[in-house]
Amino acid sequence: MSLTAIKYDRDMGRWEPNARGRLMQAALELYIERGFEQTTVAEIAKLAGLTERTFFRYFADKREVLFSGAVELQEFLVSTVADAPDSDPPITVIGAAIEAAGVVFQERREISVLRQSVIAANPELQERELIKLASLASAMADALRQRGVNDSGASLSAEAGIAVLKIAFERWINETSPRDLPQLIRELFDEFKVVTGAT
Repeated sequence: MSLTAIKYDRDMGRWEPNARGRLMQAALELYIERGFEQTTVAEIAKLAGLTERTFFRYFADKREVLFSGAVELQEFLVSTVADAPDSDPPITVIGAAIEAAGVVFQERREISVLRQSVIAANPELQERELIKLASLASAMADALRQRGVNDSGASLSAEAGIAVLKIAFERWINETSPRDLPQLIRELFDEFKVVTGAT
């Protein structure tokens, strides 16, 4: 798998900007080359031209390199749900939030593909990814409840949204000629509405 998107100066000192980004890039490169389990924090820091202490300023452990964006993604989804027009039904609100997240992923496709290949090769990381998705669904359901949606309606809409995201994301990273992810998400939400008779 190509790492052409991962470019940085290995001679940069630790005072240089974007230490977090350099650590993430170095970690991904090593995870792809050697495997997640075989890579150490010391190796990641060395490749990034930084110290282990700097690594731990940004990440609790080497797994967090792959999941560090989860909090920001959750905040983004929750705020998108909260800001949706009051008249929109719950599934439409969730669909718009998931599609908006798709725009963010679209801009980072190569990194997303690399990250997913590392996760797919490690059962512990796969479990962590499922926990992340469950947390996203729970947070969006809570945001719907804040909008006055009943308990079961909020949970069903949020879980359906995560299912659409998961299927769309898997197709998107596995396609040799990938389609636009937000468009793919829209198409799958339309298909979901057809199969549930919601159209």
